[in-house]
Amino acid sequence: MKALKYLNKYFIKYKFQLILGLIITVLAKIFALFVPQIIGQSIDIVTDYKNGVVTELSDVRTQLFYNILYIIGAALISGAFTFLMRQLIIVTSRKIEFDLKNEIFRQYELLSLNFYKKHRTGDLMNRINEDVSKVRMYFGPAIMYSINMVVLFIVAIVEMLKIDVKLTLYTMIPFPILSISIYYLSKMINERTTIVQQYLSHLTTIAQEKFSGISIIKSYGIEPDTIREFEEVSNTSKEKNIHLYKVQALFFPMMIFLIGISNIIVIYIGGKQYIDGRINLGTIAEFLIYVNMLTWPVAIVGWVTSIIQQAEASQKRINEFLHETPEIQNNNSSPSEIQGDIIFDDVTYTYEDTNITALDHISFHVKQGQTIGILGKTGSGKSTILNLVSRLYDVSEGEIKIDNTDIKKVNLDDLRKNIGFVPQEAFLFSDSIENNIKFGDEDADEQKVIQAAKDAYVHHNIETFKEGYQTFVGERGVTLSGGQKQRISIARAIIKNPKVLIFDDCLSAVDTETEEKILSNLYRVSRGKTTFIVSHRISSVKHADQIIILEQGKVIQRGTHNSLLKKDGFYKELYEQQLMEKEL
Repeated sequence: MKALKYLNKYFIKYKFQLILGLIITVLAKIFALFVPQIIGQSIDIVTDYKNGVVTELSDVRTQLFYNILYIIGAALISGAFTFLMRQLIIVTSRKIEFDLKNEIFRQYELLSLNFYKKHRTGDLMNRINEDVSKVRMYFGPAIMYSINMVVLFIVAIVEMLKIDVKLTLYTMIPFPILSISIYYLSKMINERTTIVQQYLSHLTTIAQEKFSGISIIKSYGIEPDTIREFEEVSNTSKEKNIHLYKVQALFFPMMIFLIGISNIIVIYIGGKQYIDGRINLGTIAEFLIYVNMLTWPVAIVGWVTSIIQQAEASQKRINEFLHETPEIQNNNSSPSEIQGDIIFDDVTYTYEDTNITALDHISFHVKQGQTIGILGKTGSGKSTILNLVSRLYDVSEGEIKIDNTDIKKVNLDDLRKNIGFVPQEAFLFSDSIENNIKFGDEDADEQKVIQAAKDAYVHHNIETFKEGYQTFVGERGVTLSGGQKQRISIARAIIKNPKVLIFDDCLSAVDTETEEKILSNLYRVSRGKTTFIVSHRISSVKHADQIIILEQGKVIQRGTHNSLLKKDGFYKELYEQQLMEKEL
């Protein structure tokens, strides 16, 4: 149970509820154990009457009537305490589930982009859902039934020892066998549960990927192939589950068998003692009830053990991510005022997963309020520069300065709050258009949202929708065109009113006429803001204060639009090519 030690902090947090649950459990079981004693007394009363020890039938009837009332009262009180116990422990387990899910989600939010490159979405979802549910069972039913079992076992055994030590010891003969069996079965359950959870993650990942790429699957007509692939993984997952439940299925028959042996021992040994006149018939009945009262707690040992082993396996998987240290750390807890003066000083960056050097000793300076245009072929390192400015990655070599301070020493939260980022692949959330725009400023009023949409030249499109700004865009904005998604992403960045604006080839899905209108608005909106524009089109960057051309991670040209046109090279060739295409 090493992995479950991580959860001890939740025991401390909710210690009062759990301790109160324990106390109530003890009380419930004490009242429950009155019943066998009263039944034993009742049988002895009837036996004494038949043997002539008691002669008055009315006295027997009166005593039996009172005993029935005692049994009903004890059962009602025990039931009420049991209800309170469930309310305390099960509700507490739900609170712990809530806390743990939030803790995992916060950790997911802190982890760097490299982490998400190494792990699939389905696996992340499975750990925060299925694995946490397994852990919740450990805090709820497992603890509740364990307390129930231990308390009942101790109280019952103490009562049995008070009555007859020899008979109690004979009754306990099967229990060592039970303990050894539980040990070996638990070990097998833990191993097989880990495998089951791994395959469940794999199955969730495949389903998530297929649903996300359903348009591609349908376009290529490969539905039968994807169904076959899913069935293969699903069948393997089924086999692993069956493999697990075959072991789990051994618990209950084994428990019932061993309890049955205890019953036989009670009847045989107790019967001999009764014949010899050493115990009463009521004592045998009382013992049988005690043994059978222990049947469920002892039988539940198997189920509880299974729950704990599954929780152990799941928490081990959860701990892998909770113990992961984010690569990008906020090294400054004090507020940082961002103005937007940015310097790249001999910066090199190599991607860890591919070992590709995306940037190779590049340097440039963008003063506060200036605009820099970045051009280059695919894979030249354009987007990497933008990711480094946002500190989604940290440089391998060299230094990036924000307002003459090393970017690593700037408060990370303040840095990102002052950046408006429009990615190359526009991402919209499954929400209304208005809320997607307000993602940049959740306190924005309607007028501010409309103005941002106008600046992004998407307001006229939104007006044509039946629900207007309340139009639900679907998952990843699937109901909108590529150009509309890009422009809503631009509106989201504009409404934030940041110190730094970053546009990563965000006009690739719009025509040149629309591009010109958007750019005209952007030059007005970005006045006084440090702006990065990455593009494949000269028209997007020609008004920038400086333009750099990248090739294989190195700066091969730099200057203004006019100065670069005077030099032979990539920029002039691209300009002439795009001018010719426009004329055609």
